Amino acid sequence: MSPTPWLVAVTAVAVVSDAMLLPFYPQFFAARFGVTDPSHIGLYLAMCCLVVMLALPGWARLARRLGTLRLLIGTQVVAGGLSLACAVVTSLPWFWGLSLTMLVAKASYLLVYPYLMHYEPRARHASLIGVLSVVVHAGGILGAVIGGLVLEHWQARQVFRVMALSDALQIAVCLLLLRRARAPHATPDTPAGSGTSGAILRLGVVMLLFTFSATLARPFFARYWESASGLAGEVLAGAVFAIPGAVAVALLALDLLGRRRPGDAILVPLAIGLTGLLLQASGEIAALLVGRLLFGWALFRVTVRLELRLFQLSTPDRYASDFSKIHVFQGLGVLVASWGAGHLVDAQGLASPFVVAALGLGTCALAHRLLLARAEASPARPSASASART
Repeated sequence: MSPTPWLVAVTAVAVVSDAMLLPFYPQFFAARFGVTDPSHIGLYLAMCCLVVMLALPGWARLARRLGTLRLLIGTQVVAGGLSLACAVVTSLPWFWGLSLTMLVAKASYLLVYPYLMHYEPRARHASLIGVLSVVVHAGGILGAVIGGLVLEHWQARQVFRVMALSDALQIAVCLLLLRRARAPHATPDTPAGSGTSGAILRLGVVMLLFTFSATLARPFFARYWESASGLAGEVLAGAVFAIPGAVAVALLALDLLGRRRPGDAILVPLAIGLTGLLLQASGEIAALLVGRLLFGWALFRVTVRLELRLFQLSTPDRYASDFSKIHVFQGLGVLVASWGAGHLVDAQGLASPFVVAALGLGTCALAHRLLLARAEASPARPSASASART
């Protein structure tokens, strides 16, 4: 049996764990520590992004010596212990220190992505990227629902006990694969690509802008929904938050059933995503829900196409290195968005992140046109995935 489904499962479990508090950090800090300042919450989320961004290159280097799965076993043991510690700590400074250290350990699971792409044939990259993208979105759905249930029916600290359980599941899967010798460790002898570093960096700028725009409205979405709709309850807010993830799942199913290959058009999906963000900013319930649907469609299409572009520009021996570079740009986008969201909400209100995110998507479209148009017209190397504009 191929190890790919098991490794996708590891990614899914990790994503669910990470997503449980994502729409509920304002409620979590208020319930656990009595902190309601949006700037404090934004700063915490920015620091979360920073430590993950800084940790990943180090884990990538260490994985070359130990092997990705062996590394994951050790780091998830540490992450699980720190999760349990976060569940019992009562001091806010101690919570900051323990939770950020936990995220340093958890960052290692991101290496599963380039590890999978390394050992999959190039012809299957597009479908695998689509599956992993849906895993992220579906994990967001399940994580938001679980997080909402825990916060609504139990104490906020119980979220971290659920996180520790997810770490234990990841460890079990990695041990199973190593025991059955299903995971290869040798690096294929592939010639390094030349002249792609500049294209990778240009792609990184585009992905920074896109990630910033996709992330900016997340931290305070649950509070915004409750304010706009007048409907209280974390479970309902989590369900609305997860609409883009449900759209991604539906799109992947349709693509697989129709055996469609991914297109390469970026500007049209970005325009649709921009429209979806502005509809959400209106505050009208019907427009907000339609906006979530449009934003989810655009998020899936753009994510898959940009990530496919990364692996088209890179070579198997450089996947982990180039992925780490791109993740730095994505991390910067999330960091700036997380830090800026708190200040925006504090100064301009709960709807302002949607407007600024829409401007960000417009800037992303311009950057793509200026930085990547030539590279896409003349790819660095042929890809087995045909480009069909949709």
